[in-house]
Amino acid sequence: MANTGQRKTKRKNQKAESGYSASHRYARIAPRKVRPVADLVRGKFAVEALEILQYQPQRGAKMLYKVIESALNNAQNPDQPGGAARTANLRVANVQVDGAPMFKRLRPRARGMAFMIKKRLSHINVTLAEASDE
Repeated sequence: MANTGQRKTKRKNQKAESGYSASHRYARIAPRKVRPVADLVRGKFAVEALEILQYQPQRGAKMLYKVIESALNNAQNPDQPGGAARTANLRVANVQVDGAPMFKRLRPRARGMAFMIKKRLSHINVTLAEASDE
């Protein structure tokens, strides 16, 4: 039981150290459909990631594009901790696509039965960090 408190503290510290983030919560798309698109841009420069996503036909690409764009705008905001960052030097450090609570629907079946339909939702979280000089 004591370990969970330590884990939460560790996560808070990691979040404080990380760069600029944005999220889209309760996105009306299954996480399974967004994750392959997220894999395309993970680790790329933010501007390059936007160019890649712009030409992807998937619906999740448009959602991810908007989240990365929002994170870039957060980085440009001088009121953010750390001041305004140069957007050309920002890298997509972390992309997380997690499941969100599901909508549950019933589909009528034969002989008075009903099957459950789960409409899956996603939480899309993106973190941008300044690229280290290599």
